[in-house]
Amino acid sequence: MMADRPPSPGLTLTETDLGWIGLAWTPHGLSHLQLPERTRAGTFERLRARAGTGEEGEPPAFVLSVIRSIRRFAAGERIDFAEVSLDISHVGQFRLAIYAAARQIPHGATTTYGDLCAMAGYPGMARETGQAMATNPLPLIIPCHRVLAAGGRLGGFSAPGGTSSKLRLLDLEKSVPPSPPGQTAFAF
Repeated sequence: MMADRPPSPGLTLTETDLGWIGLAWTPHGLSHLQLPERTRAGTFERLRARAGTGEEGEPPAFVLSVIRSIRRFAAGERIDFAEVSLDISHVGQFRLAIYAAARQIPHGATTTYGDLCAMAGYPGMARETGQAMATNPLPLIIPCHRVLAAGGRLGGFSAPGGTSSKLRLLDLEKSVPPSPPGQTAFAF
């Protein structure tokens, strides 16, 4: 019996309630996730450009599992992507720390760029944290949509559709913005 070989790098698309989502992987884990463009072809081309490698192919078992979870998430189910294996070795230490902290933000919760950088051990680097979120290779898995600007303002979103897409994801999760310091949230 042959030993299991690690999967070759590859790309695939999956249709969800949000539209076509693209995934790229290496033998070490997911490397990129592309949120929907207007068309399937547009999503694939953006994914290929971002991933820089790989051909469309049959996803290995770990990617198929993530696809099932993404479809359920897009349908409104509460999904935790914390256990998904990632290959983000192409990013520096600061971004690795920011992305690890972002993965700790629970479904339906939000935080600010300032609070996220402090959680990651880089207090005072909110602007750089925003830049890290803007270049996030794995939105949804690294939930950058849950990170807001100071005072609970929406802030930016570099995915297709911009802040409209961010709002859609937050609405899908029934997210509650963080309260300003010293103020509790109101139930109206």
